[in-house]
Amino acid sequence: MRIGTHFMRFDSMEPARMRTELADAARYADDGGVAWVSVMDHYFQMEHQGFPASDPMLEAYTTLGYLAGVTENVQLGALVTGVTYRYPGLLAKIVASLDVVSGGRATYGIGAAWYDKEHAALGVPFPPLKDRFEMLEETVRIARQMYDLDNDGPFEGKHYRLAETICSPAPLSGPEIMIGGSGEQRTLRLVAQYADACNLFAETPERLRHLLDVLRRHCDDVGRDPADIRVTMLHRGAPIGPGDTAAFVEEMRGFAEHGVDTVMLRPPGTSLAEWVRDAVLPVVEPCAEL
Repeated sequence: MRIGTHFMRFDSMEPARMRTELADAARYADDGGVAWVSVMDHYFQMEHQGFPASDPMLEAYTTLGYLAGVTENVQLGALVTGVTYRYPGLLAKIVASLDVVSGGRATYGIGAAWYDKEHAALGVPFPPLKDRFEMLEETVRIARQMYDLDNDGPFEGKHYRLAETICSPAPLSGPEIMIGGSGEQRTLRLVAQYADACNLFAETPERLRHLLDVLRRHCDDVGRDPADIRVTMLHRGAPIGPGDTAAFVEEMRGFAEHGVDTVMLRPPGTSLAEWVRDAVLPVVEPCAEL
């Protein structure tokens, strides 16, 4: 099992020190064998997680571009971009640019969006859920077409129409398309149809096993080998701290047995760089042995 870090809170940093703290944290991760660094793609901090909406929240792709410049090894991505946040052709272009400037380390993370408050606050349309899932499918299809160097023609969908799907410079690595979410009827079916990777929400190995069984059935329906889909998960427990290594590794054992490739860890409200150095790096090697 590989370890990732999800930089999803910035309340421990003064704005003037954010760039330094982010760079230090990312470099610790990059040098210490962490496989993944992601940020949230939200305009506001998430109230349903107990944070004030007014807490600091950096724009995702600006931040990822900065992290690309201070790292050499970690995979980079948003976990995940809501389908409503950017027009799909623009999003594919943004991720392709991140892939180029990072040397082929970008992941295209996408989901159906859910945070209606931030949409209303900043004037971004928030269609009904049915429409958002239709938009999600078209958005992923557009990304696939834009990353296909042999097809720069039009795209005609219900929600989006593109006259051309030129993407130049082309991405270096694909990029990998990751669909986030655990909805059994629609999200996991889209994973089976289109995704290279999924990011699941599972508090227990039993819940993970159930979700993977659902995903396998969807893969059977569309004629796809589920082994072709990289399985990742966001750690749902309390943030790990220094000295938590043995307990965390034991907690992850059951998830690793079900085939989780990467688990992404969320930070506490302390120094981000110190958390990566003192709490995350000690779990990298023992989790790699699971």
